[in-house]
Amino acid sequence: MDVKREWLEKDYYAALGVSSDASDKEIQNRYRKLARELHPDKNPDDQKAEDRFKEVSTAYDVVGNSETRSQYDDVRRMGPSAMGGFSAQGAGFGNVNDLLNSMFGASGDPFGTAGHNMPRSGSHQQAQLRLSFDEAIHGVTTSVTTGGADGGSRSVKIRIPAGVDDGKRIRVKGKGGNGFNGGPPGDLIVIIRVSPHTLFNRDGKNLTLNLPITFPEAALGADVQVPTYGGDRVTLRLPQGTESGRTFRVKGKGINIGDITGDLLVTVEVAIPTNLNEEQIKSLQAYAQINTDDPREQLGNS
Repeated sequence: MDVKREWLEKDYYAALGVSSDASDKEIQNRYRKLARELHPDKNPDDQKAEDRFKEVSTAYDVVGNSETRSQYDDVRRMGPSAMGGFSAQGAGFGNVNDLLNSMFGASGDPFGTAGHNMPRSGSHQQAQLRLSFDEAIHGVTTSVTTGGADGGSRSVKIRIPAGVDDGKRIRVKGKGGNGFNGGPPGDLIVIIRVSPHTLFNRDGKNLTLNLPITFPEAALGADVQVPTYGGDRVTLRLPQGTESGRTFRVKGKGINIGDITGDLLVTVEVAIPTNLNEEQIKSLQAYAQINTDDPREQLGNS
């Protein structure tokens, strides 16, 4: 078990602003919202926002994955405050990893029944790898740093395939902890974390985009320009009476992986003006007087 000391000291739920019993979806939505608000591209030369972005990303790396979240919750429950002041050092252990290894054994054997002189496989290790949105879509060859269980650290080169999703787990054979008494090494499990894009989200090979439109554009219909991931723009024709929340499909403007290309799913949202001038107010009042539609008619009079 790869346990970090800071897990005992840092409340990653509080860092994200969610409760410890929040659902995985709630945590994911909260992270995406914060990551967009704090993204360095939106906050250039803002050290405070950059530090907060790193804090939020670190928190999501742990509690955004069900397995590491479970480990984190277990370690927090076993912490000094939850154990009546018990500490690893006070019990003669150098650190939390020593304490846990004494409980579960380096090979995961809770009773220590494995023969000391028998070959044993090395432990599997985990590493988090953060990718940019572009790297996840196009693929990249990079390195991850792992180690600690065997003393020291090592750099492992890894090829990330194009189109990898957030939360994807990639197993690198034989790059985990060293074996014992001639046993084989364990594996390295690399958990992929993808930083959000400032405009687009992903749904498999499709990209999604929220597009603000004006009330006249929605009511009267219009041709509007839509950005695409490739950098060009396409024209989207809105029919008369387009409702807020309607999704349009732009074929072939999603992610291209191999021979398959996804689509761009554009969800329109009617933007309500908040600062109207006197002329605009009068025009809307005149429209309201001649408008006979009642959107609450189906609610009845009771």
